[in-house]
Amino acid sequence: MNNGICVIIAAKNAALTIGRAVSSALGERETSEVVVIDDGSTDDTGAAALAAADSSGRLQVHRFDQNRGPSAARNHAIRVSRAPILAVLDADDFLLPGRFSRLLAEDDWDFIADNIAFVDQSSASRALEIADLEPRPYSLTLAGFVAGNISRRGVRRGEIGFLKPLMRREFLDRHALRYQEQLRLGEDYDLYARALAQGARYKVIHSCGYGAVVRGDSLSGSHRTDDLKRLYEADRAMLSQSGLSPRARSLISRHERHIRARYELRHFLDLKQQGGFRRALAYVATNPAAFPAIAGGIFTDKTARFRRSVPAAPETGAVRYLLAAPSRSG
Repeated sequence: MNNGICVIIAAKNAALTIGRAVSSALGERETSEVVVIDDGSTDDTGAAALAAADSSGRLQVHRFDQNRGPSAARNHAIRVSRAPILAVLDADDFLLPGRFSRLLAEDDWDFIADNIAFVDQSSASRALEIADLEPRPYSLTLAGFVAGNISRRGVRRGEIGFLKPLMRREFLDRHALRYQEQLRLGEDYDLYARALAQGARYKVIHSCGYGAVVRGDSLSGSHRTDDLKRLYEADRAMLSQSGLSPRARSLISRHERHIRARYELRHFLDLKQQGGFRRALAYVATNPAAFPAIAGGIFTDKTARFRRSVPAAPETGAVRYLLAAPSRSG
């Protein structure tokens, strides 16, 4: 099947949700493979995934005895699969019916993504009323992609890096692109940015085909300090490449500074917790360039209660979308 799709699901301790994810992937007629990587789970994730199998033989489940992270899990799934198109599905999430047919109706792409519906856990278990949005396709540039991943104060979290594109294996292979396994934060952002730097055609449509479940205990909210360090180092590696446009280089530098500032604040707070305030101040004294990020981060945290907070999750029973509905005037 020339347009056969492999759905890759990296899962850790996802026994309660993996069945829904697998069933939604198998429900798409374009799916030729579903590869679940049980990434060192201590629950029944693998058994729950197998219980969701249909009679088609399209599902395979592999297990890591120790947790190796989403990048390693996805790279392993790419190695053991054969389909020419790859799709990543998080173990908490699910595909909406007809997603792949809508995406495959578009041409001229190496990566193609659609809109995401964010829902709470209770809504994910029942039928959703999803807005029928016109596709209105557009192309992402490297500069536009990076700009869409830089958080802004007071703006609802919903970065373009959350998009879950289909990816052509041929493009990844031709440019020797895989997830960087040292990254456990921002691994998607890093892969897509490197692909765009290699000239990938990244198309986005506004039609919605991906359901993301928003939880307060998601891993993205509990990343380690070292994860931030590895992410800004990945930005620096991109900046060492030639051929970036001045705007892309400027935006990647801005993203690197943004992530590095978050790292410096977290590192300062770690030192304070582990060795006391004096040890933390000693770090600032020997690394004066870190002071603005630390001072600014502390000020932001201390004044957060005086600013109107913007909820990251939709209200109970509500659906919100990553991409705003396209204007009909264009």
